[in-house]
Amino acid sequence: MSDISINDLEAAINFWRARSPSSGDELKLCEEASALSKPYALLIVQRQSALQLEGLDPKARNAYETYVRLKDGLES
Repeated sequence: MSDISINDLEAAINFWRARSPSSGDELKLCEEASALSKPYALLIVQRQSALQLEGLDPKARNAYETYVRLKDGLES
């Protein structure tokens, strides 16, 4: 099982926010950042520093795994 630190999760959210900035008058987050913001908020509320990749819902897991691939230059 792979752990994701709160710092890595925050970096992934910031990556998606930079790639697809908030939109509309309400400044809605893109789908990927939104999916990752929920587990990020839970970590903060529960005073945890990491979570397991396997514990993410499918949208959040896909957003995180895609972030890792893009960050590592495996996709364009």
